[in-house]
Amino acid sequence: MSAELLGIVGFGALFAMLALGTPVAIALLIVGFGGTIILSGFQAAAYTLSGQVFATVTIYELSIIPLFILMGNLASAAGLSRDLFDAAYRLIGHLRGGLAAATILGCAGFAALSGSSIASAVTMGKVAYPEMRRYKYGARLATGSIAAGGTLGILIPPSTGFVIYAVLTEESIGRLFMAGVLPGVLLTSLFLIAIALVTLLTPEEGPKGPVFDWRAKLSAVMRSTGILTIILITIGGIYTGFFTPVEAAGVGAFFALIMLIARGKCTPATLWDVSAETLRTSGMAFFILMGANVFAPFVALSHLPATIADGMTGLALGTYGTLAVILLGYVILGMFIEGLSLLVITLPIVFPLIVGLGFDPIWLGVIMVIVLEMGLISPPIGVNVFVVKSIVPDVKMETIFAGIMPFWLAMLIALGILVALPDIALLLPNAMYD
Repeated sequence: MSAELLGIVGFGALFAMLALGTPVAIALLIVGFGGTIILSGFQAAAYTLSGQVFATVTIYELSIIPLFILMGNLASAAGLSRDLFDAAYRLIGHLRGGLAAATILGCAGFAALSGSSIASAVTMGKVAYPEMRRYKYGARLATGSIAAGGTLGILIPPSTGFVIYAVLTEESIGRLFMAGVLPGVLLTSLFLIAIALVTLLTPEEGPKGPVFDWRAKLSAVMRSTGILTIILITIGGIYTGFFTPVEAAGVGAFFALIMLIARGKCTPATLWDVSAETLRTSGMAFFILMGANVFAPFVALSHLPATIADGMTGLALGTYGTLAVILLGYVILGMFIEGLSLLVITLPIVFPLIVGLGFDPIWLGVIMVIVLEMGLISPPIGVNVFVVKSIVPDVKMETIFAGIMPFWLAMLIALGILVALPDIALLLPNAMYD
């Protein structure tokens, strides 16, 4: 059996194991270890297994993952996510579709603390959905805005997706974080436009909410300064070079803890829950990275990246045609495989191919994350849709999927804009490091 054929068999075995419910990390370890044994012998495979696992857990930059996860969990426990929603709610809730727009803005703000799409969807969903139903919002717009808003969690920094991409491609975490800022603003704006169009065409989906006086608005804005301060310190510190990304994560977690204490919510039970959730989520991320670092050498030994690159070149699709085919493949696979897992599995093949076409690797990281976001809300297995369904069990799945379609189209438009105007993603990282 040729190395290339063995690589194809390995991917087939990997997807079969995932279909049977095998955890992603375990499947990657088994296929990577077994494939390396066949191609290079047991000694090389054993060295890869032990060396790569040790190397993964000792990468200093990866300490950013548990620190930012801790920051997000502390902020959520302190009620900072609700503060941001309340501020947007009181400022724009009186407009048609205003509560849905406040949900998007709340998700965008919480994304700057959590770095997780699922956490953003769950947190904002529990806060925003009861208010939207109270003011008789349509189930499609209510659930669609929560599911779509949650996807901002892996685009707006800090982003777990960017960290994993940086580790697997040896790119700068700081540059990737900065590259996500303007595309995050762009996508948030397009989501708001989508809400405006939906409520223009079907006003009953987003009726006007209550009008608050200036005192209530000012009070809500002042209360939201806690979360805004943490965002400014962490992201601003990285941009100015005052903090490294890891230092920013530690400082952000510290300030989130201070907010928890200041609000009188720092109880032993809360600290236990926050710590347990942080360890559980961080452990899952590290385990997947371990599997990825054992799987990647097997992919390299199989020569699949070079073979696929030659095949794509032979199709004569051109630079952007090849990119379009690859991104379409990601959208389709994202319907069935969780986004970060898909990134880990495919990046060893896709990254050298796309960079070889002349695309900037930092820009590519942003594009990849947006495509993964699209998968998070794409039928039939959009992870964020199922998360929202768990929050609102009375709403049918088809209703939620119908609700996300305007936002899915907004993502597609954002993708087209970033492909046509890559400087939107590269402006801040280039300014930061030049």
